Formats: sequence, structure tokens, C-alpha cells
Amino acid sequence: MKTRLTLSRKALRVCFGSVAILGLLMACSQSVPKALVALEPDSDTACAVDGMLLVDYPGPKGQTHYAEGKPDFYCDLMDLFAMLLAPEQKRVATAVFVQDMGKTAWDHPIGNWIDAKQAIYVSGSKKLGSMGPTLASFSQLADAEAFVAKEGGKIIRFEQVTLDMVGSNKTEGMDAHDDAMH
Repeated sequence: MKTRLTLSRKALRVCFGSVAILGLLMACSQSVPKALVALEPDSDTACAVDGMLLVDYPGPKGQTHYAEGKPDFYCDLMDLFAMLLAPEQKRVATAVFVQDMGKTAWDHPIGNWIDAKQAIYVSGSKKLGSMGPTLASFSQLADAEAFVAKEGGKIIRFEQVTLDMVGSNKTEGMDAHDDAMH
């Protein structure tokens, strides 16, 4: 004797509905971007603006990640902000990182990358970066305050940095950088 399995319409709707929801969840999980992490530049990593090797210069470095392509690296935070704030900048950054100078050496900064938008900055200090005056970046207010006490300057936040602060001369020639460099 054969047994016949019959499903009610309600049971079929529940079954197919579950499959549809599972499919949607899988599709959504694939479209959610992974959390970006900072990359450590190697000895050949060059600045996206001027081609200078990052390891050859003091002061905090920066990096910008985009939805497509490799990240751009900067030998100086002045270059980083000049690029981010440039009116002709059309690429949308998915992540921006700077080094925490409260945890790494100024003369040879390595690692200690933090989210640039959460960082605390010091503008106008006596410390120099790759091209002269630069911003210093910190994860902790106490470290920024100690830096100001020793090196001078003013504490500011990411959204307070302006193109005038980082020098309009930094944006000259940026249109000469083609997409192959990014």
C-alpha cells in the first residue's frame, strides 16, 4: 500500500515563504560590505599625491579606502585632508584612517591606525611632517592635550578641518593623477 503525502495550501505557503526569506537573507548578507580595516604600508608604498615613499618621512600617515580599487596612502595628513576636501574630489571614501600619534613614534610611525572621523587632531604645532607643518592625530583627548602642552597647537575634530588649514597649494595638480594611480 502506497502512502500519499499531501500538503495543505497553507503548509505550502509557509514552506515556500521560508525558502524565499532564506534567499533574501542570503542575498542581503552578500551585499553588506565587510568592515574595512587599515592596511599597513610596506617599504614601497608611495603617497597618492606626490609619489613620496611613506617610510622615508616623519609624522602621521593617512589612508583612504574606496568602494572600488586599492586604497590611497598619504605621507602627511595635510595631503590626506587636501584630497578629501578638494572640491573636485568625486570618489566617495568608504573608510579613512590615520595613525594614533599617542601610540606610535613621530619619527618612524608604524601601525596604530584609527578611524580618521573619530580622531582628535592638533593643528599648528611645532612638529613637522613630510612637507612641513602638519596635523597630529590621536585617539585619546589626554594624549592630544599632552602633545599641545609640549609642542603647541590647537585641538580640533575631523569636521573642523578646512581646506584653508591644509593649504590650497596641496590641491594643485591633483587632476593630473589619473585613475590608474588609485
